[in-house]
Amino acid sequence: MLKIGGLQKVTLLDYPDKLAATIFTQGCNFRCGFCHNPELIEINADTKTLTEEEVLRFLDKRKNVLEGVCFTGGEPLLYKDDLSKFIEKIKTLGYLIKLDTNGTDPQILKQLIDQKLIDFIAMDVKTSLDNYEEVVATKFDVSTIKASIDIIMASGLEYEFRTTVMPRYHSLETIEKIAKLIKGANKYYLQNFRNTKTLNKDFQNDLGLTEQELEKMKNIALKYVKDCQIRK
Repeated sequence: MLKIGGLQKVTLLDYPDKLAATIFTQGCNFRCGFCHNPELIEINADTKTLTEEEVLRFLDKRKNVLEGVCFTGGEPLLYKDDLSKFIEKIKTLGYLIKLDTNGTDPQILKQLIDQKLIDFIAMDVKTSLDNYEEVVATKFDVSTIKASIDIIMASGLEYEFRTTVMPRYHSLETIEKIAKLIKGANKYYLQNFRNTKTLNKDFQNDLGLTEQELEKMKNIALKYVKDCQIRK
């Protein structure tokens, strides 16, 4: 069953050029120390959650105002068929769907695309493939990252890739490796690390990058992708 940890009733930021609501799912298979949604990492039976029915009632009331619904987390694709069934219900209300994913389940991702259940995909590319397990603090099949990238770029849907960058993990060489991984991508965003809230408290002693450092990374990425922008 889908565990909904939160609902942002209106956002102008999460779905580009759309007035949207954002659904936060509980549970993630990564343990990134810099995660800014640490309360959504674990699937916690004691945490108050929203039911699908509550969310659907809200969306039904706002369907003439809102244009899109964003699914983020946590990692929404952990819910597999439960997620697709819920999206189907939202789609009947006329909404566009944006999915945020870490790219570890290319099979379910392709299934959602093939079923025409999503309209926009945002994938976090945490780092270069050779350093992934260190950054996400868990072991997994790293080949799923490249598979998801390829599926997204071939999907014909709107999409973006993004990396939260911080001195601890990201050098100019790292950014070049990531940019090569997503070579030809339409949109790539560099998001500067913020230490205000993190899964690992030690990361609150880390600092973000300077504007000059971010610009250097952007220029490296632009050798390989069509558009790269900085989100501060």
